[in-house]
Amino acid sequence: MNMGPKEAREFLAAFKQEQLCDCKGVQKVIVPPFVTIPAVMDALDGCKCIGVGAQDVSDHDNGAFTGEISTAMLSELGCSYVVLGHSERRQYHGETNAYINKKIKKALAAGLIPIYCIGETLEQREAGKLQDILKSQVVEGLADLTPEQVSGIVIAYEPVWAIGTGKTASAADAQDAHAFIRSVVAETFGTDAAAAVRIQYGGSVKPGNAAELMSQPDIDGALVGGAALKPDSFAAIIRAAV
Repeated sequence: MNMGPKEAREFLAAFKQEQLCDCKGVQKVIVPPFVTIPAVMDALDGCKCIGVGAQDVSDHDNGAFTGEISTAMLSELGCSYVVLGHSERRQYHGETNAYINKKIKKALAAGLIPIYCIGETLEQREAGKLQDILKSQVVEGLADLTPEQVSGIVIAYEPVWAIGTGKTASAADAQDAHAFIRSVVAETFGTDAAAAVRIQYGGSVKPGNAAELMSQPDIDGALVGGAALKPDSFAAIIRAAV
């Protein structure tokens, strides 16, 4: 919940000066609050090298659901992506795997690409439940999807204990978790889907650790939080991805 329209315009004015259109082979997506999406679209002014997503969406269509935002509204604004199942949605709003699964299906039906967030808490990790938690989140969150649908989504592994804390999973630990997630996708949806699905790491990603993290064989990108609030910092992470 950062950056209203005015701040976002200032951010993008500086961000576009980083000449990121030259960063070939890297998909770049900005995911602002709902009220800021129109300002971001205006500021991008047709720039095709940066996509735009939303931080959540309703599992309902337009109608009597006060306070909700539908996939149709996001599509009308020009969004291509939507983040679903973020740990803060799970923690503060009680979102379950089954509920998030409804949102994923709704997003896919509207042509939006879900960025599906999964990850364990510190307590779960220390209790040896890491793989059980990740497997249930993958299997239940992506239930009833086809291999083709899974191939086109993004999974973001974000260990909850590393979000905004300054703590980061080591590159080796992150790689192990990503490899396990990919193995669950292979077991559930087939090897083609496992090879195609993009799995990002999220959790205190910053310029200083981005290159090491993204050089791991199963880490396809980064879901960046606090370090993306400064244009030069976010740009440095994108260049590390190149």
